[in-house]
Amino acid sequence: MSKRHSSKYKLDRRMGENIWGRPKSPVNKREYGPGQHGQRRKSKVSDFGIQLKAKQKLKGYYGDVTEKQFRSIYDAAVRMKGDTSQNLIGLLEQRLDMVVYRAKFAPTIFAARQIVNHGHILVNGKRCNIASAKLSPGDTIELGAKAKEMALVMEAQGLTEREVPEYVAVDGPKASYVRVPSLDEVPYPVKMEPNLVVEFYSR
Repeated sequence: MSKRHSSKYKLDRRMGENIWGRPKSPVNKREYGPGQHGQRRKSKVSDFGIQLKAKQKLKGYYGDVTEKQFRSIYDAAVRMKGDTSQNLIGLLEQRLDMVVYRAKFAPTIFAARQIVNHGHILVNGKRCNIASAKLSPGDTIELGAKAKEMALVMEAQGLTEREVPEYVAVDGPKASYVRVPSLDEVPYPVKMEPNLVVEFYSR
C-alpha cells in the first residue's frame, strides 16, 4: 500500500484545475498555485513542461499510483496493439480501486483505495484487498457486509456531481465491469491528454 504524502487538493492548486470535480476544491475559489509565489505571472512553458504537467495530472487523478507503478502501466500499454494513449487509459480504468470509484461505492479515489485495502470488496465472490488488481470485462465486484453500512459508501451513492459511466453496470451493492472504455467514454472533470504522457515517456 502506497501512502499519500501531501494534500490531494495541493495537486488541484498546482495544476490550476479541479481535477476530480469536487465542490470543496480550493481551485473553485483560487485558481492560482499554492505558496507565496502562486500568484506571480506565469512564464512560457516548454514542450517538456506541458508534457510533464499532463503526466502529473493524469497520474494524480488516479490517486496513490506511484511513479514506478505508473511507468509500468505505460510500458504495458506500449506492448499492447493499437493506440498507446488509449491503451494507457484502458489499463488505468481496469484497476479495482478505479472501478469501485466509478461504481460510486466511494466518494473519492482515495477512499476507494482505502475500502479495497481494508478488505471490504469482493471480486467475483472472493475478497480482494489489492487496489491495483486488474479487472477483465465481465468481472463483478460487491461491497462486503460491513461496507454496506459505512457512512462513506452511503455518501458516495448520494453524490450528484458524477454519474456511473456506461462501462460499469451497478445493481445495488454489486457492480460489473462491462468493457474497457475508450478515452472519450471516461468521465474526467477536466481535459486529460494521454498523448502528451506518451510523448513524455518516449522522449
